[in-house]
Parts: sequence; C-alpha cells; structure tokens
Amino acid sequence: MNTKPSKKGLYASIVGTIIVLICCFTPILVITVGVVGLGAFTPYLDYILFPALAVMIIVTVLAYRKYKKGCDTCSVEDAQNKSDNQ
Repeated sequence: MNTKPSKKGLYASIVGTIIVLICCFTPILVITVGVVGLGAFTPYLDYILFPALAVMIIVTVLAYRKYKKGCDTCSVEDAQNKSDNQ
C-alpha cells in the first residue's frame, strides 16, 4: 500500500504564516484598517499579530514534522513492500 502524506496542511500553514508576517512587518494592515475607519485600533494590532505569528510558526513546524514523519513511514513501507515482492 503506497500512501504518501498530503502536503495540504503544510502548504496552508506556510501561506498563513506568510500572510501574518506581511501584516506584521508592512503597513498594509494599518492602511486597510485606516481606510475602513477603524484607525483607533492601530496601536493594538501588535497585541494580536505577534502572538498570531508565533502560533502560525508553531503550526508550520508541527505540520512539517508531521509531513516528514509520514514520509519516513512511507519510505519504510516502500522498502518492506519491495523486499516482499522479490
């Protein structure tokens, strides 16, 4: 049985991390919040964005470890299947 792990979770966490990173280090979010009329909340964005960035980095690391563990298991199963077929 050849079941390769899915990369969807890893890709989703990487994209989420990049989005939060862009919001943290560029004025895109500040401009958007100002245009919408919620400029008074701009000083409090750091209280939300930095913990969100930390959480997304942790999720990305966990997704990568899960993917690599699945790849290691898959390669062991492939090796066993090849030896059984011979």
